[in-house]
Amino acid sequence: MGFHLTKMLLKEGHEVLLVEKDRHTYQQLEPQLGSAVMLGDGCETRVQQEAGFARADCVAAVTGEDEDNLIVCQMAKNTWGVERAIARVNNPEREALFKELGIDGVVSATEILFNLVEQEISAGSIVPLAALRRGKIEVIEAVLTGRSPAVGRRVRDLNLPPGSNIVWVVRGEHGLIAEGDTELEENDLVVILAPVEHAADLRKVLESGH
Repeated sequence: MGFHLTKMLLKEGHEVLLVEKDRHTYQQLEPQLGSAVMLGDGCETRVQQEAGFARADCVAAVTGEDEDNLIVCQMAKNTWGVERAIARVNNPEREALFKELGIDGVVSATEILFNLVEQEISAGSIVPLAALRRGKIEVIEAVLTGRSPAVGRRVRDLNLPPGSNIVWVVRGEHGLIAEGDTELEENDLVVILAPVEHAADLRKVLESGH
């Protein structure tokens, strides 16, 4: 995961350094990444200093060990003053703990996979994309099937849960800002901002069978 994430960020023009503690893995990555990878244990203060944590805009800990990811992120914020620390969480039961301890972004690989599988199994199901840091707001997408009760209705006429707003509609290859008079169509992909506690209620408005 770290290797592919590094390649993608480099392609986007970011300055990136991957810290890899396994020497054999490092030797495999170095010919491909060059100076963008260094050998060392990211949990160690010395390695973090050499890696340049003090001037990093963001630190992402994406190992397969939740404990290591938590330690790296906490040290990044508390020791080096990194503005944003993002952690991969392998055990979804620990996600709440990571957030309580002040990690800015918590990515549960298991939850993301579950949402993708659920979307494929149940066409038109709503899928949480991300939680905003402030306001306990979730970004959600939904693909409207022909059986969705929202199809053929204007946005202003939908009985959305309190605090929820449809902000964007992708129709075919085009995207448009959702306004009150926007009439929803079959196969529209809608992007919604909704309070976390009301996200599940969107099923009643958008999904078939409710």
